[in-house]
Parts: sequence; structure tokens; C-alpha cells
Amino acid sequence: MAQFCARRVLSGVPRFPFHHWFPLTDTHSTHQIDQSTVSRNPNARIFILANQKGGVGKTTTAVNTATILAARGYRVLLIDIDPQGNTTSSLGVDKSNLPGSTYDVLVDEVPIVEAIVLDVRPGLDLLATTATLAAAEVELVSAVNREGRLSRACAVIRPLYDVVLIDSPPSLGLLTVNALTAANAVIVPIQCEFLALEGVSQLITTVDLVKRHLNPTLDVVGILMTMFDGRTRLSTLVVEEVRRHFPDRIFSTIIPRSVRLAEAPSYGQSISEYDSSSKGGDAYDAFVDELIARAALGPPQRRGTSASGSNPSTMPAG
Repeated sequence: MAQFCARRVLSGVPRFPFHHWFPLTDTHSTHQIDQSTVSRNPNARIFILANQKGGVGKTTTAVNTATILAARGYRVLLIDIDPQGNTTSSLGVDKSNLPGSTYDVLVDEVPIVEAIVLDVRPGLDLLATTATLAAAEVELVSAVNREGRLSRACAVIRPLYDVVLIDSPPSLGLLTVNALTAANAVIVPIQCEFLALEGVSQLITTVDLVKRHLNPTLDVVGILMTMFDGRTRLSTLVVEEVRRHFPDRIFSTIIPRSVRLAEAPSYGQSISEYDSSSKGGDAYDAFVDELIARAALGPPQRRGTSASGSNPSTMPAG
């Protein structure tokens, strides 16, 4: 089914076979682009967290990676392109009080700068989503260049950020293809269970298809093993199997199964905010170290500066 969806989405290009929760207290602010920032870093990296299987840690990884990078001084945009909206919820953002959403950007082509929620954390902005995004794949079927809508939107804001992270839905449909077309690199979280291995090769082939025909710069930066349970032999065997098939792709860091990681979203917090000294907190901190090195991110370019080029505390409410 996933194979069919990916081919249907990419119709029109040559085909190849596939082998609690707390509301923000202020009215949300949106960006006014300061053109003086555009020349500083025109090549901000865009990463997509992708796996067509659900429950493998995409959202957990996206939220915690984004908050840790922001805390280290990187200017980060987190894009929630999953209709479930778990990334938005995990950061404690009130979905009823948004300036715009991913749906508005993709379907109605609202300028992305008008939809971004500014500084959900210091240095971290969010393009949130609501349940309306579920209708996007149907509404975009007849749209021109439907696979490139997110890419075109991101082109405007890439100079304003050091890193953009996209949390994708558990499918290989049009929303995921949009994210793959916009991204430079793919991070593939895999749960340490054998069923989670199914479809990984299909995802890699989908990435290759998008790379061939829509986004030549796309590559898989790494595979992240998640929900590792050291008490079971199964987790170790799954890690060994992935390492055998993808020796150059797998990250050394392994994210453990952790109650604290599971609890944090219910408080609208990342693990670094909820319990930074937990095993999960230590693991994600190590993963970010490894990601920065592997992706050659370099030092932050926009420490202490909002995406509008102003100090966030001085910006008027939207």
C-alpha cells in the first residue's frame, strides 16, 4: 500500500520499481523577515524524521532534538507535518490559538512566515498543525507541483535558521513526499523490535526515488535506534541486524525505552526540560552531539537573535 501511495503521489515523473499541556500566554507572534539576515547563512540544513511505521519515536526525536539544539544556541524551526499534531501537543502549544498551520501553508499557500509560532522556546519556532491537515492529501491531488509546496515555502525562511526539523506522518503519502522534497537529509528512527524493521528498505528506496526525480540533494544522514530495552535479547538482536545491513548509517547513540521520555509530552515539555539527567535525556544529548558532527552543522549562526532579526523579548505580540 505504501508503495502504491508513493508512486501515485509521484505520478507525472518517470517511475522506478520499489525493491499538561499549557497554552501560550501571549498572542502568537509571526515573522517579519529582516533581509539583512538573508546573506548570513543561505544554506540552513533541513532534516526530516521519517518512517512509515508509527510509534517508532519520530515525534519524540524531533521535539527533543529541536529543543536541545535551540538550548545550545542554534536557531531552529520545527515543522509538524503529521495530521495527528503530536509535535505541536508535545511542546504544550494550544492548537486553538494559532496564527496559521501547516495546512494553510500547503493547501492555501499562506506565506509560511505568517503561520509560524515564534519562540515556543528560546531559539525554537514552530509551524504547528491541526487535524485539518488530514484533508490535505485529498485536496492537493489536482494541485500543480503538489510535491514541492513545502519546499517552496521553506526556501523563504531557510536563511533565517540554522536548522529546520520536520516531523512526518507514518506513511509514504503526499505529506511525507513534500517533506522529503524540502529536506536535505533524512533521519530514520527505528524501534528496537523486529516488526519495526519491515518497510525500512522500502523507505530507503522511496528516498532514492525522490532524490532521483525531485530533490537531488536528499540523503539519509543516519538511522537512530529507539526504545531499546536492555533487559531483552530481542532489542540487542535488532540493533545488530540493522548495524549489519546499514553499518555506515546507524548512529552510535541508542535511545533507551524510558518512562520519563513517555511522561514528558503530557506536561508539554521536552526531556531536557522534564528530566535532563534521566537516561533518555542523556541519550538525546549524545545523539545531538553525534548529529552535529555527522551533519557538519558547525557553530550556531544566530545565537540570541529571533528569526525577524530582533530580540524576541522586544517583539510586539502578533
